[in-house]
Amino acid sequence: MNRAPAQLPLGVGLRDDATFANFLGGPNAALVDRLEHQLDEEGDPFLYLWGQPGIGRSHLLQAACHAATDRGYRALYLPLDDLGHFPPLMLEDIERLDLVAIDDLERVLGRRRWEEALFHAFNRLRDAGRRLVVAADVAPRQLEVMLPDLASRLCWGTTYHLRSLDDTHRLAALQLRARARGLQLSGEVARYILHRGPRRMDALFDTLEVLDRASMSAQRKLTIPFVKQVLGW
Repeated sequence: MNRAPAQLPLGVGLRDDATFANFLGGPNAALVDRLEHQLDEEGDPFLYLWGQPGIGRSHLLQAACHAATDRGYRALYLPLDDLGHFPPLMLEDIERLDLVAIDDLERVLGRRRWEEALFHAFNRLRDAGRRLVVAADVAPRQLEVMLPDLASRLCWGTTYHLRSLDDTHRLAALQLRARARGLQLSGEVARYILHRGPRRMDALFDTLEVLDRASMSAQRKLTIPFVKQVLGW
């Protein structure tokens, strides 16, 4: 695979905290490993991952792009929830990139122009020996695809179901994210937040961000009374 200057075309940005180091693999460790090694010589040409909203799909796709650019490859993250209302012009010439990560695939299905553009883009990426990772909310065969050829292409890759974390892993993930923020979060306080907070991991991390800002502003450690005060629990 040829290397090129590391940059993101089209101005598509990545969250700074969306890295593999900041993601607890748990039951999804095999998927994380495949993503981390996708750009290796023996890496998967096409990975497809699916799961419920808030489970980490977008985080992993952005992490793959961060890892690619860190290694000197060119990567592109396309969140179709944000970009799908535009014509699919951003798919032109993407075969010059080393890794393309397409998020929220379901957002553009049923629209012929998008489906045809995706079909041709997949073919060009394959022919150029590039890497592709796609995320959606359901498995490939459950997608409502109009174009049979595109439906066929979506079944070519290695498919992973991104699974929910159990409470033990949720606790570990919350403390991992806290450490990445330089935030002291005891097991007692973390368990309290898990018990009282939202179930979705993305919402739980948003709660942690609120507590982090409040802790910095008040110059106080995270204790159960302080968490109650900030969140109104």
